[in-house]
Amino acid sequence: MWLIRKLLTRLIKQGELVVIAHDGRKYQFGKPDPGRARVTIRFTDRRVPFDIVRDVRLGAGEAYMDGRIEMVEGEILDLLDLVRFNTRWERVKATDGGLGKSGNRALRKLDRLNWERRSKKNVAHHYDLSDRLYDLFLDADRQYSCGYYTDPANSLDQAQLDKKAHIAAKLYLKPGQRVLDIGCGWGGMALYLNRVADVDVLGVTLSEEQLKVARRRAEEAGVADRVKFELIDYRHVEGRFDRIVSVGMFEHVGPPHYRAFFRKCRELLADDGVMLLHTIGRMGRPGTTDRWITKYIFPGGYNPALSEIIAASERSRLIAADVETLRLHYGYTTEEWYRRVTAKRKEIEALYDERFFRMWQFYLAGAVVTFRHGGMVNFQIQYIRDRRALPITRDYMGEAEAAFGSA
Repeated sequence: MWLIRKLLTRLIKQGELVVIAHDGRKYQFGKPDPGRARVTIRFTDRRVPFDIVRDVRLGAGEAYMDGRIEMVEGEILDLLDLVRFNTRWERVKATDGGLGKSGNRALRKLDRLNWERRSKKNVAHHYDLSDRLYDLFLDADRQYSCGYYTDPANSLDQAQLDKKAHIAAKLYLKPGQRVLDIGCGWGGMALYLNRVADVDVLGVTLSEEQLKVARRRAEEAGVADRVKFELIDYRHVEGRFDRIVSVGMFEHVGPPHYRAFFRKCRELLADDGVMLLHTIGRMGRPGTTDRWITKYIFPGGYNPALSEIIAASERSRLIAADVETLRLHYGYTTEEWYRRVTAKRKEIEALYDERFFRMWQFYLAGAVVTFRHGGMVNFQIQYIRDRRALPITRDYMGEAEAAFGSA
């Protein structure tokens, strides 16, 4: 225990953490904070502290999944929030490697190589899970990306509707235009754009399960002739499009493929076209994906720094016409997802098992605190090929957003 005691003594300053060792001994870290409840955990065997110290994120995640870390006071979100709050991004020195920066960097770089066959396998790992699972915690439209909260008190469904209006406004849409949706998910964005802006949309995905749902939704809406979905890698899409939108897909491209991604987008985008890229990103400099997320949730995934995105896109002579950083929105979104998952524990365990539920809960709890206190945000970057493709002020965005929001 002495190594983890040393680690936690250094980390926990504000708030109180009590650790009960496998032999029943209690250790207290930090100090009481009026705005933060005490968190108490129990290690069920002597190896848990060693696994955590060896690799904080992987070790803690696996121990929680396996029931070797038990929550005595509070829940897993409270524990991760306490740790993240004490290591929040704004307070960490620029030269500090941060919490849990371990592992082989060469292997991580290799893991980001998302060749075509590997990309499809990685997508299936996460997105081809049971439809019922996603129904249990997403909004009615199945928007599996950051919502847009015009008010933190808004419902999840309202935030996701406002997100679609926010993105549609930035696309500067006109009736009859042809739109490409790269990474279309279950089809919600494509169907929305068709409905509010009278455009034709081609959505592409690598998830067979998402494709089935998206096509069914287009048929049910009676717009299958105008909103089409294909199982195809973006690298093989052909033709020209007036608009391109990509929401929550760029995280799966991988840095070695960024330049190729933007070259392809430029090739597909009309001369006077507009593109909107919505992606999770990291504040500050480039980093790495922790091993637990890579192993269990998003194999091949990586959240880029803004500098990485811009450096790759400028090589393709795409103009970044507008850049917005959504700093708090995904924290609100993932917190609602976490609450819904926690409330649906029995249903999720019936679909899979207790270990899967703990894995999914740990994943979402980690996401909440990363967006609350860590270095993750969401970027929305608007691209054009021709500097005259858009009005010279941003007024059109607000006007269109208001119109779409009432549609």
